Amino acid sequence: MSVLVFAESSGGKFNKTAFEATSFGRTVANALETDLTVLSVYMDDVSPLYTYGADKVLRVNNEALNTSDANVYANIIKQAAEQEGADTVIISLNANGYYLAPLVAVSLDAAYASNAVSLESTSPFVIKRKVFSNKAFANVALNTTNKVIGLAKNAFGVHENPVAGTAVDFEPTFIASKIKRTAVDKTTGKVTIADADIVVSGGRGLKSGENWGMLEELAEILGAATACSKPVADLGWRPHAEHVGQTGKQVASNLYIAIGISGAIQHLAGVNSSKVKVVINTDPEAPFFKAADYGVVGDAFEVVPALVEKLKAFKAQNG
Repeated sequence: MSVLVFAESSGGKFNKTAFEATSFGRTVANALETDLTVLSVYMDDVSPLYTYGADKVLRVNNEALNTSDANVYANIIKQAAEQEGADTVIISLNANGYYLAPLVAVSLDAAYASNAVSLESTSPFVIKRKVFSNKAFANVALNTTNKVIGLAKNAFGVHENPVAGTAVDFEPTFIASKIKRTAVDKTTGKVTIADADIVVSGGRGLKSGENWGMLEELAEILGAATACSKPVADLGWRPHAEHVGQTGKQVASNLYIAIGISGAIQHLAGVNSSKVKVVINTDPEAPFFKAADYGVVGDAFEVVPALVEKLKAFKAQNG
């Protein structure tokens, strides 16, 4: 029996989460003393996956996959698992993975562990996962033959483990999509929240959407993605695609900078997985300060421009 990883890609490139899932899959496969197979769609060059331990890559290239229907992808993953005899399937929990992984688990009649961070043992098969809105960990045993693991973003990391992998074309049977897609609007030239190592996020403390320029300038210098709290998106200051929190996008960046965000529990639940949290707020009693690693009590309209100037000077001095 082998381990199967679904490697997501977009715009002709593998997402960082694809390499993280493959890295984790290699660790699981080694522990089980078996092979690692990776399923890839829309990618001709799959060789980067060999760097992270993929023994075999199944390539799917078919216009029938020009869909946003998670059920279609779940069915393809099921067929790949059955063909390869894979009883363990790993899917990264990015925005798409949260929908996809449970569907795959149901289709394979598998036990499902979400928000996984590590493999604790193989006999019994125990996964360590985040619980209680990422405030604690739990070890859960998966006792079924088939298992689906939803890997928490930025929890395991990307680790090189080069192998001499091979690629083969995979031609599954495609089910009809129940979703009709009429248009797709994509952000270009910017770092996306899903792939960002650094996220700069703003709240109502910025007073208006017209004041977002200084956040965007800070984000550009840091190579970061921009985000916002739910009230900001609801007010129309920023697009809902930038809304992070429990009811928006989940953030698991290495650095999360919250500017003018008080830190409501729903927002904190969506960003708790970030490794380092920095808060800039005029209110020293703002709830976010209790969850932050670093805090600056001050006016964002003074602190952020000063920070931008310091970063510009640092970059100029250090190339």
